Amino acid sequence: MPGAAIPRVLARFPMYIVAIAWIYVTLLMALAERSFVAGVATFVVYGLLPLALFLWLVGTPERRRRKRRQAAAAAVAQLAAGRPADDDAGSSPRR
Repeated sequence: MPGAAIPRVLARFPMYIVAIAWIYVTLLMALAERSFVAGVATFVVYGLLPLALFLWLVGTPERRRRKRRQAAAAAVAQLAAGRPADDDAGSSPRR
């Protein structure tokens, strides 16, 4: 069923809906300012900086999962090549 795939894709990225809405709100706030400089400052301080922090924080679990998947795929590739997999080769201790 082709229509069923769309909500599943959107469910993976709900943070982007919030990000788009926040950019829209801060853009309207910036447009309502009296001067261009105040508008740019409003957009950067209330829009871009908090949004960048939000997206970075919300994306951290996915970055960790991706890193673990890549490490597991590398270990499988090493085993398939006949070399023993190094568990902690080149990685720093987790804090």
